[in-house]
Order: sequence, then structure tokens, then C-alpha cells
Amino acid sequence: MPNDNQVSAAITDQNVTDILGHIAAIEELLPFVISRAPGDNNVMLGDKSVAFDEKCANYMTSNPEFIPGYVQPAEVLKDRALRGQFGKFLPQLQLLASKGVDTYDVVGNEMMMADLAYYNSTGDASKRGKTSARDIHDDLSTRYPGRSSAKTPQTTPK
Repeated sequence: MPNDNQVSAAITDQNVTDILGHIAAIEELLPFVISRAPGDNNVMLGDKSVAFDEKCANYMTSNPEFIPGYVQPAEVLKDRALRGQFGKFLPQLQLLASKGVDTYDVVGNEMMMADLAYYNSTGDASKRGKTSARDIHDDLSTRYPGRSSAKTPQTTPK
């Protein structure tokens, strides 16, 4: 196996404890964050709608007589301020989460490449008569069962 190991690192149990503590601290700073229901992908104010919102904010200030009674201007201002503050740190959180997922996946791929190399090695050793390798290979082969070498007789349609 060539040395194509992209990630060579270790995280101590204390590091994990510290990381979890920092995550908990961030969650304490954001006690109002919510999870949306599965399938709720409705995002009305995306990047393309920011300019529309800015215009509405200006018009709501200059022409408040058109604000419907069911819209609470104070809550809209609070939402705008909250979204603005989120915009200052959310990209870094998303980048960190994305890097974490990518690293997790790459490390898993590296492990699987080593596993497959070992599996193939036991198969080669088994073919050379190493009984213990045969037992290991047979046990591991439940994950990768080979195709049957015996051909299934085909029936001809009548």
C-alpha cells in the first residue's frame, strides 16, 4: 500500500473533552437555536433576496403606514439584527463543520484501504496454503462475498 495517508493525527481524550466543552459553551451562547422539521427546506431569504429585504427595511422605515397589522416591526428589526450577527460567525462554523466531516470521511477511507489490502493479503496467503489466512479471509469475506464460481444452469423458455 503506497503511503498516501492524507491525515496522520491523534486526538487525546482530554482534547475530546475540551472540544465538547467548547461546543457546549457555544450552544449556551445560542440557547434559541432550533432544528427544522425533516423536509423543511424552505429558505425564503437566500443570497438572492438580501437586496429585496434591504429595500423592504428602508420602505418599512420611510413608509410604516403600509406595514400590515399582523407584522410586528420590533420583531422584524430584532430578526434582522440577529441574522446580521449570525452572518459574522456562521461561515466559520460551517467551514469548520465541513472540514470535520471531510477529515472524518478521509480517515475512514484510509482505514478501508488498509482493511482491503489486509483482506486481499489474507486471500493471497490462503491461496498459498496458509490455513490461518483462509480462516481470516473466510470470516472477512462475509462483507465482500465473491461471486459463485459454479455457473447456474439456465433454463430455456418454452
